Amino acid sequence: MNKQYIQTLFSYNQWAKEKILETTARLSHEEYMTTGEFPHRNLHAVLTHTLFAEWIWRNRWMGVSPTTRLKPEDFPTFDVLKIRWHAEDVELMKFVENVTDDQLNNPFQYSSTEGIRYENILWESMAHVINHGTQHRSEAAVILTELGYSPGDLDMILFTRKKI
Repeated sequence: MNKQYIQTLFSYNQWAKEKILETTARLSHEEYMTTGEFPHRNLHAVLTHTLFAEWIWRNRWMGVSPTTRLKPEDFPTFDVLKIRWHAEDVELMKFVENVTDDQLNNPFQYSSTEGIRYENILWESMAHVINHGTQHRSEAAVILTELGYSPGDLDMILFTRKKI
């Protein structure tokens, strides 16, 4: 795995996430909190879960294994969540910009929130974060669409496509 590829994936991840956040900003608080059929109950919980994943994995990559989770109650409004996520984006992209090819291809150790020890190759866990984000962005897009606010296409090709 190489750094340029990982950087492209994380830049895409941010682009697609921003489309979801921009669309979510158009909702009322009641719509944002509407309970649905998804495992995470509502858009608020889906977005919190996705932010949590980015936050915990970045910390693990930096040698810190948090023992607590970010919870929906930590973010009482969409604006609070969005501010925290944009701050996390800065830290995450600093890590992505500074990672080396050697680091990407080597193992790192971390613990789950329950204290169970694991080891993974760094790029594998970084790819996991991207795939995890794709899954939950898809759920968020369905919720938004069902509420009448489609975020539009989130395809990576649209992010990478260049007009000639």
